[in-house]
Amino acid sequence: MAIMKSLEKISDTIWEIPVSYKEGMQVPARIYGTEKLIQEMDEAVYDQVTNVAMLPGITKYALCMPDGHFGYGFPIGGVAAMNVEQGGVISPGGIGFDINCGMRLVVTNLTYSEVKPYIKQLVDKLYERVPAGVGSTGFVKISRQEFRQIAEQGARWCIHNGYGWEEDLELTEESGCFKGADASKISEKAIDRGFNQIGTLGSGNHYLEIQVARKENIFDWELARSLGITTSDQVVVMFHCGSRGFGHQVATDYLQVFLKVMESKYGIKILDRELACAPFESPEGRDYFAAMKCGVNMSFANRQVILHRIREVFSAVFGRSAEDLGMHMVYDVAHNTAKLERHVVDGQERSLLVHRKGSTRAFGPEMADLPERYKTIGQPVIIGGSMETGSYLLVGVPSGDQTFFSTAHGSGRTMSRTKARKTWQGEKLQKEMAARGIYVRSTSWSGLAEEAGGAYKNVDDVIEATELAGISKRVVRFTPIGNIKG
Repeated sequence: MAIMKSLEKISDTIWEIPVSYKEGMQVPARIYGTEKLIQEMDEAVYDQVTNVAMLPGITKYALCMPDGHFGYGFPIGGVAAMNVEQGGVISPGGIGFDINCGMRLVVTNLTYSEVKPYIKQLVDKLYERVPAGVGSTGFVKISRQEFRQIAEQGARWCIHNGYGWEEDLELTEESGCFKGADASKISEKAIDRGFNQIGTLGSGNHYLEIQVARKENIFDWELARSLGITTSDQVVVMFHCGSRGFGHQVATDYLQVFLKVMESKYGIKILDRELACAPFESPEGRDYFAAMKCGVNMSFANRQVILHRIREVFSAVFGRSAEDLGMHMVYDVAHNTAKLERHVVDGQERSLLVHRKGSTRAFGPEMADLPERYKTIGQPVIIGGSMETGSYLLVGVPSGDQTFFSTAHGSGRTMSRTKARKTWQGEKLQKEMAARGIYVRSTSWSGLAEEAGGAYKNVDDVIEATELAGISKRVVRFTPIGNIKG
């Protein structure tokens, strides 16, 4: 790639593009990854991350994680921290359309040998109880006004209405609610698209997966036990979903607002209209921040209701309560957010708006906002791989300050959905996976083909890069045995 000539190798896993690369860059751009991952990265990532480096108020670096690939505005895997006290902006393109697309991990006290005879029954029942696919609607029937309450209260609304346990809130990022959400800042069209989607997976790369922690894939037994993985061959459940059409509409609405005022009112000029933005402290910026939090909270509520359904299904299949099955959360982590956080930059603590687009928060030990049980070990980090390979549980580390305590969020696509559909046949793929011990259900054969393992980077390579770079530490690798794809 031509771009390789402009990359300065900072370390074996950090590569820098200087401000001289493109006129208008305020800060250098840094891409994280081994040389192998850097060579495989699509060139559009470099164009996007250097455009991000031009945004007003950006601090230190524009960053891209090892799973980085082409996205809307920011590359997926993009991170940027804006100094809000010095004109820093907020940009929907740095957050994503699927606001708070995120991961939730739940343990059980069951082992693979206990679950194996029931895997088909479990997956089939989960497929029935957790609607998936484009346009799917949930079983939680609420009014538009109740949906506004969910948008402001997040997962706590679910707990108050019987969809979960009080402890679930402690184990969700920000206790399942971004404070300051204001439902008056969201459009009626956004409410139309969201109020009947609570408890649904959606489509694309969203999934619900039953997994196993094999003995050989537990890298740190002490940390694993602290996170609820106490025995080899333990069965866990991981799922990945977001704010559905609601979050998409919130982003769409405010992109249009920002495009109207960005240059005419605030004099901000950018190379890429997909990076439309407004000063964070402007009325438009503050309105979007409050609306974005509604999308975040809807997504936390969505995952909370899905967890409730998962517990119901396991309880029904095994004839034991979810409590008796030990179905406790490990954590729920958000992707696709912007958050006001305090970070030390050049020896000074500053208030920064950290955009994480396809990136996971990864706070180190003793940091504020961590659950008490994780204070000494760091924040759990959940990184999903493809449905054919495996996923990881990691923890944040002190050296994560170099990325504003951010890390990868998945394995990252290497192939377009169109090309994947031409390369694989969904029905054949399902049979091949079944032969390898993975029972999968999907709403469509084409959707299944799009998510073939070969369409993604090697998740082991991505995790290795995050650990070598010192931005998170691996604890357990999980292998899939049952999967539901949207």
